[in-house]
Amino acid sequence: MLAIIPARGGSKGIPRKNVLPLGGKPLIAHTIDAARAARNVTRVVVSTDDDEIAEVAERYGAEVVRRPEALASDMAKSEDALLYTLAALEQAEGYRPDLLVFLQCTSPLTAPEDIDGTVDALRTHGADSAVAVTAFHYFLWKEDGQGSAVGINHEKSVRLMRQQREPEYLETGAVYVMKTDGFVASRHRFFGKTALFDTPVERRLEIDEPEDFRMAEERIARLSRTPPATKDLPAKVSALIMDFDGVHTDDRVFVSETGEETVACSRRDGMGIEQLRKRGLPMLVISKERNPVVAARCRKLELPHHHGIEGKLALLTDWLAENGISAAEAVYVGNDINDLECMAAVGCAVAPRDAHPQALAAAQLILDAEGGRGAIRELADRLIKGGHVVGA
Repeated sequence: MLAIIPARGGSKGIPRKNVLPLGGKPLIAHTIDAARAARNVTRVVVSTDDDEIAEVAERYGAEVVRRPEALASDMAKSEDALLYTLAALEQAEGYRPDLLVFLQCTSPLTAPEDIDGTVDALRTHGADSAVAVTAFHYFLWKEDGQGSAVGINHEKSVRLMRQQREPEYLETGAVYVMKTDGFVASRHRFFGKTALFDTPVERRLEIDEPEDFRMAEERIARLSRTPPATKDLPAKVSALIMDFDGVHTDDRVFVSETGEETVACSRRDGMGIEQLRKRGLPMLVISKERNPVVAARCRKLELPHHHGIEGKLALLTDWLAENGISAAEAVYVGNDINDLECMAAVGCAVAPRDAHPQALAAAQLILDAEGGRGAIRELADRLIKGGHVVGA
């Protein structure tokens, strides 16, 4: 299923707002992360006219479809950007999804479950379109043009209690889902039967004014506080298995003009590995990356390793069996969706702070440090100081 995030560069209310930092990353990155973590979304595309937005989108894992300036003006409709993107993908690839998810990057509090819930609402109700909403319990007023106020959603002479009133819902502006064929025919996000998905009110926030950024910062800080671990490290840890990119590195790659790739690692992590090795802890690196830089770094750290591995779980299971190690006493450190099976198979799954949202959700322990920036050293210190490592 395709998710499209329109993001133009010419915002006037808050200049460059789509790439302004919010909660430690660009505004648009919050929506990209939510889309990538949603179970119903298989492809995320950003529609933009702007070079910087395109660079940020790709850095956070989205594809980019460029749109002409005429579709990026103040008066341009979001529907036009969506239609242009659909047409571009169909012309280039022959690709047209059954369902289209339209996400607004000005709603940074959108959660993966808001996206999935809106998709599920469309399917459950046999609808043609769907929208994320939140419950609305307030009385609306307007002036009648003659200086007198009149009720919009109520009769002013009758003050019903909340439970006596018909439910009303406010459009959040965050998530819309449409059957693609119907959308292309109607050229509007709402057509046919429309379903509603009720989302938590605390996630309803659109960035339109500078003050909205402050409010969003506060809510993100509150919502993103690491929940208490459902498990602690096992009392006895008999093995440490790690991914490489995003765990031993900061997930970036540097490419020279000759095509040679290098990565950034932390010397602190190297010291942590050395301390664990001195205590006799069996360790292994399993990486999907085929670049020889994985092997080079692991050889320097004296770490057994396998790289270019597609099916990590099978290798992990075999290695544990060969070494007579119980999976319940193993710790796996991963940072992305290709680590999820291994994270679920061991006694404790660990993720760096900047891991993919699905990896964070799967982790029993979320480290304070980011990948390639001391995450492994932090874990090593916890294992040693907590007495979890055999021989410590």
